[in-house]
Amino acid sequence: METYPIPMTPGPVLVPPDVLAAYQKNYGSADLEPEYLELYNQTGQELQQLFGTRNPVVIQTGEGMLALWAALKNCLKPGDRVVAVASGVFGFGLAEMAETIGASVKVVPIPYNQTITDWQSIEVALADYRPKMITVVHCETPSGTLNPLEELGKLKHDYGVPLLVADVVASLGGAPVKVDDWGIDLALGGSQKALSCPPDTSFIAVSDAAWEIIDQVNYSGYDALKPFRTVQPALSAQPGIFPYTPHWHGLAALHTATRRILDEGLDNCFQRHALVADFCRQRLIKMGIALYPARSAIQSPTVTATNVPEHIGWPEFDRRLRAGGLAVGGSYGPLAGKVFRLGHMGSQADLDLVSRALDVIEEVLQAN
Repeated sequence: METYPIPMTPGPVLVPPDVLAAYQKNYGSADLEPEYLELYNQTGQELQQLFGTRNPVVIQTGEGMLALWAALKNCLKPGDRVVAVASGVFGFGLAEMAETIGASVKVVPIPYNQTITDWQSIEVALADYRPKMITVVHCETPSGTLNPLEELGKLKHDYGVPLLVADVVASLGGAPVKVDDWGIDLALGGSQKALSCPPDTSFIAVSDAAWEIIDQVNYSGYDALKPFRTVQPALSAQPGIFPYTPHWHGLAALHTATRRILDEGLDNCFQRHALVADFCRQRLIKMGIALYPARSAIQSPTVTATNVPEHIGWPEFDRRLRAGGLAVGGSYGPLAGKVFRLGHMGSQADLDLVSRALDVIEEVLQAN
């Protein structure tokens, strides 16, 4: 389907009309006009509120994976040690990414259907390995879980680990993220999840400690962060200082999206996501569909992961849902073909939309 009558994929999500409208204007050259820099800095300040941080926010052109690569390549050199706390596809993926750029990685594995509870294993890894960096994923969308991060920040401090890197792409805007309180040095976000933008911008909240390491590593590339340091309003007030042609349309859309969330109120936005998630899960359970995460796990308010009905199988189940106008997401890695996901994040955290989606699922189950 080119468009989804009932969009429930866990990203990219349905783009609201006012966000989409930001792409309909012919903007000037962002390298020449001071209005772009003003919008960039304003949007960065709005993102700081979503991140729960005073740290400056770098906004880059490219979807969420750009932020993941940028955090690693700007801060790691071959031989640097990393402890990767991995509870799902993206957690293990971050470990593999760090290895590809030469880092020595120790993985603390957590079952895909669980969230972090074994803090002792993490503490042992930090004590033994003495890493430069800890990596973790807040919301593992392939398994629908949400990891607690506050304790990890405390352990980072206790063991003198320079950097804590957290992927918050699928939680930012839909669940509380407290970068400063949790001691996160590089918080990685993307536009296409709860912010309800097209997948064309990513953003990173960068701590003072991270900037020092970025300066030391001095990485050069499209995803280099160092050139963006001079964009901050305290250090520069002139346009034409970006490392590549800025994406004015994408920034305008991102600004509109952040304003939507802040105008709604962060607490109200989080409550909406939690309410829709609970409604979705309770009704799925009544249909006889088993949720994938273990009962002891924390489930994300932005996505619900469930087991594919065994008597149908994923390809046929997906075909029947699409015939009813519903698009959901399958999963990845060891969960491929076994788990499907409903992305009730951002614009899709809507009771009416989720109710329509669940009606289709129920009709498919009853027709089988």
